[in-house]
Amino acid sequence: MLLISAAISVISKQYDDAISITVAIIIVVTVGFIQEYRSDKSLQSLNKLIPPKCNCLRNEQLDTFLARELVPGDIVYLGTGDRIPADLRLFEANDLTIDESSFTGETEPARKTASPLSSKTGNRSVQEKANIAFMGSLVRSGNGKGIVIGTAESSEFGEIFRMMRSEEAPKTPLQVSMQELGKHISFYSIGVIVFIFLFGVFVNGKHWQGMFTISVSLAVAAIPEGLPVVVTVTLAFGVMRMAKCNAIVKKLPTVETLGCCNVICCDKTGTLTCNEMTVTCLYTADGQLAEVSGIGYTPIGQVFTNREIVHGGSHRAFHELLEAGVLCNDATVEGGVLHGQPTEGAILIAAQKAGIRDIRGDYIRTDNQPFSHETKWMAVRCAIKTPLGLKGQGESYFVKGAPEIILRLCTRYRGGNAPSFMTPKDQDYFGNEAKRLAIGGGDGIRLLALARGAQLNDLEFLGFVGIHDPPRRGVQDAVRMLHASGVQVKMVTGDGEETACAIAQQLCVLEKSSSGFITRRAMSGLQLDNMPARELELCIEEVDVFYRASPKHKLTIVKALQSRGKIVAMTGDGVNDAVALKKAEIGIAMGKSGTDACKEAADMVLVDDDFSTIVKAIEEGKSIFSNIRNFVRFQLSTSVAALTLIAIAILMDKHSPLNAMQILWINIIMDGPPAQSLGVEPVDHDVLKQPPRNVKEPMITMHLIGNVILSASIIIAGTLYVFVKEMSDNLVTPRDTTMTFTCFVFFDMFNALSCRSSLKSVFTIGLFTNRAFLVAVSLSIVGQLMVIYVPMLQAVFLTEALTLHDLLFLAALTSTVFVASEVKKFIERWMRRRRPPLYSTFDDQNIV
Repeated sequence: MLLISAAISVISKQYDDAISITVAIIIVVTVGFIQEYRSDKSLQSLNKLIPPKCNCLRNEQLDTFLARELVPGDIVYLGTGDRIPADLRLFEANDLTIDESSFTGETEPARKTASPLSSKTGNRSVQEKANIAFMGSLVRSGNGKGIVIGTAESSEFGEIFRMMRSEEAPKTPLQVSMQELGKHISFYSIGVIVFIFLFGVFVNGKHWQGMFTISVSLAVAAIPEGLPVVVTVTLAFGVMRMAKCNAIVKKLPTVETLGCCNVICCDKTGTLTCNEMTVTCLYTADGQLAEVSGIGYTPIGQVFTNREIVHGGSHRAFHELLEAGVLCNDATVEGGVLHGQPTEGAILIAAQKAGIRDIRGDYIRTDNQPFSHETKWMAVRCAIKTPLGLKGQGESYFVKGAPEIILRLCTRYRGGNAPSFMTPKDQDYFGNEAKRLAIGGGDGIRLLALARGAQLNDLEFLGFVGIHDPPRRGVQDAVRMLHASGVQVKMVTGDGEETACAIAQQLCVLEKSSSGFITRRAMSGLQLDNMPARELELCIEEVDVFYRASPKHKLTIVKALQSRGKIVAMTGDGVNDAVALKKAEIGIAMGKSGTDACKEAADMVLVDDDFSTIVKAIEEGKSIFSNIRNFVRFQLSTSVAALTLIAIAILMDKHSPLNAMQILWINIIMDGPPAQSLGVEPVDHDVLKQPPRNVKEPMITMHLIGNVILSASIIIAGTLYVFVKEMSDNLVTPRDTTMTFTCFVFFDMFNALSCRSSLKSVFTIGLFTNRAFLVAVSLSIVGQLMVIYVPMLQAVFLTEALTLHDLLFLAALTSTVFVASEVKKFIERWMRRRRPPLYSTFDDQNIV
């Protein structure tokens, strides 16, 4: 439209106007390009925050590498939950199944082998290549090793990757809503502009070319074409700030949803607790109890019972218990660094403290049944290795797992020096001992039972290992803060009821009632399985702890909460958690302990696995939405003021207070740095005290409309006052339009200042806390002064120099929009303090 206006000016031989409009086009296009470029670069940087990693053997050293660093010939170690980093020729596969649905569409995982394939002419399909693991697929079970034979675009996935890269990312819901808002504003604005043009030409008899140029300039200024771009940049910058707080947000819509979250379902181990397992006690089947000193994964400490030190074979029952724990173990600890599961590492260190070496090299493992959330136990079958390295006679199972499960598999127990038959009464006795040990001093000890035997259904019970995982620092305060802001925290764990409730009590997930007793609202995984869906939906909000729960139960919990209208955040780290993470509004994966499958399904990744990071992310999410709303308020008040100002002048048959170039300059301010700097307003920590935002709440609330009308009215009245005052001689001079133009720009600057917060005073949040805003406003004022005082720009914008007295007068007048906003905020805060407690949780954005 501006190009058409410039062409008409050239045809009419008004070359000055043509040059001015061309300059304006260059400025507007440049600003738009910079905004789009910043948006794309911000989104690109987000994609680099979570580079895929893998375990690789290179130069005989096992280390962790980025997938992009792999080269053909590298040896990659695969485990359950890993994403295949490159095409691999497998040379070892232990019960290895891989999800190749991205290639084949088959939901059933493909079973892999290390054996060579039979000879065949022609090309083989993906399904037929049983000894190849393809880049991009997921390990569903088992483990294996493979040699890299293809990377990046030279892999089987390369063609799919090239096609996927050419696809455009979908817009976020907030971007879509902003586009819809822009369309509505554009529709009404164009209607007003067409009316102004027709009224000016046919009623007031103004020249059509001048009215056309004014109308086009108004359209450029009033239509918020940069709204979706600025929203994207604001969201992306917010995501980058979250990354500094160890929360990697993979999908921009997550930022919008964070402020709406009202339930967080959280794993205990590693998120609420430190995931630094330490064996603190041992209990043998003959009733002996030992304490273990020291912490961490270094063998500094001792095992002692009845003031006697347990070392080597000094106490047979403890020796057999810890030997079983060493054999039924896949972890290794080297120099204090754990490779494997923390629970298994803690058992290895406890054995070393008792003087028991790693005897796994003395045995040949003939069978391995890994731990699963369904069985809740792990078993290995071993035979003693002969001096020649061959398998000796006789094989035994060594098993560890949940006490109630292991005890049901045991027919005997180690009583004194000889096995005794396990009766139902004995099982109940050991079960009660397990509960007593788990409660302990209220620390929430996690217990594992250990057993051995020739058959899995005919085992000899050896005893319990008690493992302590201390709560993370700051979790208690974070949980209390979330409860105060209306967010429920529900703990999901595989531990037993006593351990789970003890930890939940420490973390304030389970709170004391008015009588001082703990209100134990806990539910087991078994209860979840047996409870009808409707009944679960009715009671799900009252349950704070889910114990003996598996990943499949997480999906049940999410669905039940969503049926009650809750916005759910769910944490997870395993392969089986992926479905629940996808179903939840906010899927949160663990950065340290999480599998690649889990991270891919998640919307957000906690780099440090720390629960407090979720609180920071919610705080950031609420602030981002508030900043976007403040930005929209600024845009609307400027657009309404500009349109109304010109419309009033045309209706009164007066000269337009602003010329086309001045309107375009105002558009640059409205869509440029001052407006964008509102989107990077620092986090207001009080935002956490506000209740979760209703997802159905529109961007344009009554409170926002009230602020827009107030600001626009003051801007219009003040600008018209200056215009009428300067036109006392009924002649329009460059000074008149310069005063009016500068007045409007100064109004905009003070309006932007008041838009930094919808409720708090600018003096409360701090004049200098948003440096980007200070720089943007300062540059805008400098630009305005250049437009007034630089001769070349004076010719373009039709301005003339103003005196210091003029500038001081305009500054005093335009500050009224800021003063009025501060007074309104003060009254609102006063009314808020006088509200009855019943209304204290209402959303501040709906105050009118």
